[in-house]
Amino acid sequence: MRPLGSLHGARRRASDRLLAATTRRSGEKSRRRIVSRRSYDMVDLAEFTVATRHYAGPVGADSATVPAFVLVHGIGMSSRYFDQLAERLAQYGSVHLIDLPGYGRSATPPHDTTISDHARVVGLFVTTLGHRHPVIVGHSMGTQVVTSLLAQRPEITDRLVLIAPTIYPGRRSSMAQALSLLADMPREPFRAQWTVTTDYLFRSGIPYYLTQLPHLVGDQIEGRLASITARTLVIRGTRDPIVPLHWAENVTSLLPDATLVEVDGPHIVMAASPARVCELIVAHAR
Repeated sequence: MRPLGSLHGARRRASDRLLAATTRRSGEKSRRRIVSRRSYDMVDLAEFTVATRHYAGPVGADSATVPAFVLVHGIGMSSRYFDQLAERLAQYGSVHLIDLPGYGRSATPPHDTTISDHARVVGLFVTTLGHRHPVIVGHSMGTQVVTSLLAQRPEITDRLVLIAPTIYPGRRSSMAQALSLLADMPREPFRAQWTVTTDYLFRSGIPYYLTQLPHLVGDQIEGRLASITARTLVIRGTRDPIVPLHWAENVTSLLPDATLVEVDGPHIVMAASPARVCELIVAHAR
């Protein structure tokens, strides 16, 4: 291991204007493009129908010369909590987001869906994009999904990012995970708290979360890390109660080529420190 209604619409329009103004002030307006986060495509991948979104990246850039980023969310969530990170990554390359089967705007799966099933869907999604060696980023349960994918298809990328990798063996139970989530929530920014609450309650829903939890808890990510050949960046929030530092260090040590970086923030560290996480991922892509 190398150390290291109307009101909501008005607010959203104001946010979009602020983002555009910030881009103009940066002097990079002519080179940047941000695709609306509300633009979803429904895609059939094997027996699943999933919702995907795409940020086009720098205007006029050759897709062969700029990186592509694929972002994979965690349990109970959707791709929405990546928005701040995705908007920043889109200044450097194309960004592709997926709502895993049963989550966000994706359709209800036709059968019980395991970590391996999610990994297969992400692999099919990456294949449809046509990018050679995209940077694949997983957060929380998403790290279990993307490492499962890399164990199945090591050729799919040579760059991997694991943000807040789960699950620490000492908390491998449904009750421990629920308590850790409750401990983390007050530490999250309000925007992340709102996204977590609405995704868990209304988008994926508690019943689906409860059917997915045994797959999350029963998966032993450490058993496949040694087989992953992609160069890997592991990111942990310094105030993350779900991922202890010693567990993040263990994950990093088990990977053949990995670096661990801590960033100020809780479990959803890319929402608390999106600029720093973006900086690290872009550097890792080079």
